[in-house]
Amino acid sequence: MAGQPRIIVSPPDASGGRRVRVGGEILGIAYRPADVIEFARRAGLDEHLFAIDDDRLIEWRGGGPDDWAPP
Repeated sequence: MAGQPRIIVSPPDASGGRRVRVGGEILGIAYRPADVIEFARRAGLDEHLFAIDDDRLIEWRGGGPDDWAPP
């Protein structure tokens, strides 16, 4: 995973969705951890080689992978 850009997951918005981006590119809005994994897969990461709570690869802002409630 060295050299791999970090995935940034924003805090939940009013609908509970969390914006997911890599670098400056927005990959989409996630509503559950499986969505984050799918966005990572589409960005070229093998979902079998990382965990959803791997902070070396995924930066969770405004709560971790279990936090999806609107503010």
